[in-house]
Amino acid sequence: MDTLRFAVPAGVTDWAIALGVAALLLGTGFWGPHPADGREVLGFVLLAAGGLALAARRRAPLVVLAVTGLCAVGFLGAGFQVLAISYLVAVYGAVRAGHRRVALAASISLLATLHLTALISGDGSARDMVTQARSTLEIAWLIAAFTAGEAVRQAERRADEAEHTREETARRRADEERLRLARELHDSLTHQISVIKVQSEVAVHVARRRGEQVPEALLAIQEAGREASRELRATLEALRDDDTAPPPGLDHIPNLVKRFQTTGLETTLTIEGKPHAVPTAVGRTAYRIVQESLTNVARHAAATAASVLIDYRPGVLAIRVDDNGKAPLHPAPTPGLGLLGMRERVTALGGRLRTGPHSTGGFTVQAELPTNGAS
Repeated sequence: MDTLRFAVPAGVTDWAIALGVAALLLGTGFWGPHPADGREVLGFVLLAAGGLALAARRRAPLVVLAVTGLCAVGFLGAGFQVLAISYLVAVYGAVRAGHRRVALAASISLLATLHLTALISGDGSARDMVTQARSTLEIAWLIAAFTAGEAVRQAERRADEAEHTREETARRRADEERLRLARELHDSLTHQISVIKVQSEVAVHVARRRGEQVPEALLAIQEAGREASRELRATLEALRDDDTAPPPGLDHIPNLVKRFQTTGLETTLTIEGKPHAVPTAVGRTAYRIVQESLTNVARHAAATAASVLIDYRPGVLAIRVDDNGKAPLHPAPTPGLGLLGMRERVTALGGRLRTGPHSTGGFTVQAELPTNGAS
């Protein structure tokens, strides 16, 4: 049978502790020795203030430490012999928050101040005054508060480290699985593309041997097969952290545009702004956006022309790909995997991607990739 667990908000817990400590201090002060003159009201106010201050111990542990310490000095000076429970809780909170040195220095100062306050305000013997000061802040209780705060802090730190380790392990396993799938996909696609490349090369060779004119489409298939094989090898090597064959970037876009021109698609490339070096991830993403956009145009758009614009702006690299195809004004609500892949790449770099049809026909892909801080 499942059990229901109700999480109590931290603020509610803090206020409950503050009210409980304040009530305990007031009760101890009322039933214990205390003055009967005008100092009585001041003492009760300080007892209540010290307890209620604990409501903010999570948000401002050092401020609460100072307030509860001053309240302890105040009600001791007013003649109340009450253990400074509020200060002990404040020490616990400060040490738990990682302020061990500050809490230690504050406690040593408070012990000295309490003894001095008892000697100045009391009218008994020096031994009685020292005993009264010790009753306000027992060293044993102070050590216990330190120990409890440090123990909880260490436990929370170990829990955070364990959670971080689990997250790192999960990410590493996910990366290993992606690499495995990438290798399997590479092996499968390499085989299929190799068959296409061999068949196209044989066809070209036979046509040339017979003295026939080789169709442009056949030459485009041959070149596309070669390029696909090179890219698959480069991608797998990149996944294996091999820098000898880096993936294509901005410098490869002109050749990419030329390859699509051989397929019969009138493709133009325009570069605006002052070209400058961009991070590797930005260049790689820009290449993939242009590649995927032109591939979609060639496959699905029934277009005769496409234009590619690379605009170097301050801190931003803008890419725009337009075609004159027959894109519907109201495309399907679920985009293809190519568009999803582009969006994921752009989002990972903190950029923006806009895709959609023209009002006069055709389709547009616009991307803005930040070049500051991208890696």
